[in-house]
Amino acid sequence: MRLPGAHVVSTRALLTARENIRSAFEARAMICIYGAAGNGKSFAVNACLRELAPTVTRRIQFRARPSTRDLRHELFHALGLPGRPPAHPIEFDRMLRAALVEPRVLVCDEAQWLSKLCFEYLRYLWDDTDSDLTIVFTGGNGCFEMLQSEPMLESRVYAWQEITRMSLDEVQEVVPAFHPLWDDTAPDLIALCDQEAAHGNFRAWAKITHHLNVGLRESGRPRVDEDLLRWAYSKLRTRQSA
Repeated sequence: MRLPGAHVVSTRALLTARENIRSAFEARAMICIYGAAGNGKSFAVNACLRELAPTVTRRIQFRARPSTRDLRHELFHALGLPGRPPAHPIEFDRMLRAALVEPRVLVCDEAQWLSKLCFEYLRYLWDDTDSDLTIVFTGGNGCFEMLQSEPMLESRVYAWQEITRMSLDEVQEVVPAFHPLWDDTAPDLIALCDQEAAHGNFRAWAKITHHLNVGLRESGRPRVDEDLLRWAYSKLRTRQSA
């Protein structure tokens, strides 16, 4: 959210993701990191790969059901291959397999959108004996179920990690380290905000912090108080039905 002053904090989920991704990269394996929106799965994966494999990571993402043709073309561009995409699938496959002889980490974001044929194609590339490919599947609702429903793929997944909401204890520990705005905020106000609005969701905490930055600047208040806090997280509420 381009939040000035924000810091990357080592949540339990981030530390676990780092270990899972490091192990998968060393083993040239497939892993799946999934969870509800806003809990920090994409941030965790991106932060870990910037540390562990910054030069060899490539990302693909779809917002609708792609065909294998779409997947081939997306891989062609993600891998930065030269020239024009081959016209025939056999030639295309040969080019992609040759490119994947070099170490690569492929992040398939929103993997629940991939079809069975796309999963089969990724398995085909990964199974190639010359491949040096690590695959990180990430996704929200339906991602776990989708991958579990493909036995040939599921059996090859090296590790599964669900990124869940933070507990209140972790919120009390992490949020003050996340942004200096919370440094001198009373713990009971942080607890109130989590219980009434954020519910352990890191994206919600980022949005509330953003609103509070604006509120502090415009009101001239020296620190967060309960009135300002309620004003900030009231912006997260959905419309109530009559």
